[in-house]
Amino acid sequence: MDHSAQGVQLELYTSSFCAACRQTRTVLHHVERMLPQLSLVERDIAAHPDLAERDSIVATPTVIIRSPDGAEVRRATGVPSVAQVLHAVALATDDPPQEPGSRA
Repeated sequence: MDHSAQGVQLELYTSSFCAACRQTRTVLHHVERMLPQLSLVERDIAAHPDLAERDSIVATPTVIIRSPDGAEVRRATGVPSVAQVLHAVALATDDPPQEPGSRA
């Protein structure tokens, strides 16, 4: 997955005084260190209300995973695990994870 994650974008919508946002930021920075070709963008909803409205953000933290062509692949609110983010990144690429026992 290390080469196919190229162009995948993680968007993190946050708000001030959001403890879960800080935890989510830590998780996403960890994933970014594992896959440095990812693009990580953080947006505070107070500073970017137009983008938050465009993306229908109703809670923070919200993470949107976008494929290299910019399409939304997954969205989650709350604090994800590293494994959940890695799985979502894999789904955003052309090389999704294989089910156990399946053939490529």
